[in-house]
Amino acid sequence: MKLNRKKGVRAGLLSFIAAVITAVSLLSFPGRATFLAAAPVTVIFNGKSGATAVASLLDSTAYVPLRAFCAAMDETAAISWDERTRTASVRADGLSLSVTVGEKYLVANGRYLYLEKPCYIAGGAAMVPVRVLAKAFGASVSWNGELCQVSVTKCGGAIESGDTWYDKEDLYWLSRIISAEARGESLEGQIAVGNVVLNRVKSSLWPNTVKEVIFDRRCGVQFTPAANGAIYNEPTKNSVIAAKLALDGAQVAGGSLYFLNEARATSRWIVNNCSYVIKIGSHSFYM
Repeated sequence: MKLNRKKGVRAGLLSFIAAVITAVSLLSFPGRATFLAAAPVTVIFNGKSGATAVASLLDSTAYVPLRAFCAAMDETAAISWDERTRTASVRADGLSLSVTVGEKYLVANGRYLYLEKPCYIAGGAAMVPVRVLAKAFGASVSWNGELCQVSVTKCGGAIESGDTWYDKEDLYWLSRIISAEARGESLEGQIAVGNVVLNRVKSSLWPNTVKEVIFDRRCGVQFTPAANGAIYNEPTKNSVIAAKLALDGAQVAGGSLYFLNEARATSRWIVNNCSYVIKIGSHSFYM
């Protein structure tokens, strides 16, 4: 399989339009898992009228062929494919992007963007959720139901580099608490622990920095690793990735403010006093 640019920009734009119309169906029929009826849609790409096309949905997520999207966003974009790792890499104006088949994130300029559904291969093309790609390229998607029209607009430059966007102290402590509390959990389970910490940062009931939340003891020890020293251990690679995903907006635990392993917990206070949200792996999450 080859993902290099052999087709023209027009072909890429047509494929891109098809994927955007998929996004339109999401906006028009929220919550549906399948697009049941396709209607002609006028597509405006950066203010220019394009062709009409029809696309489908996969589990309520709009996917677009990576190469086609990149060609529509940047005529100079170059795409390569590593068959061994099943990773597609993109070089465009101000953007370095990579996405691996089966992974639930893509990396854009060092930023980790969460994919609720992973990238997959269809018809020789790498298929990626359109909204996440739009974020990487600095594009917006809007829908006019009255005119049956979708507009795709590149709002500015590519996504800001992770080197400047992530707060180093927040990343340092968040990756360590995730590793100490959930290193054996799935990616979602680790992100969820990060969500709890960041939800507390946003809440008026806790301090307003990641570090202060982790070490907060006004009502007793909040996180055991902060008391037994495990917080200072080097975090795993996956925990760093989970921390970056959480800091970049990945949300899998809703508004949860607490979590516990009910099989090991010595106190039932959280269970008896808080509202259950979700169970991910060995942890149950509450708010």
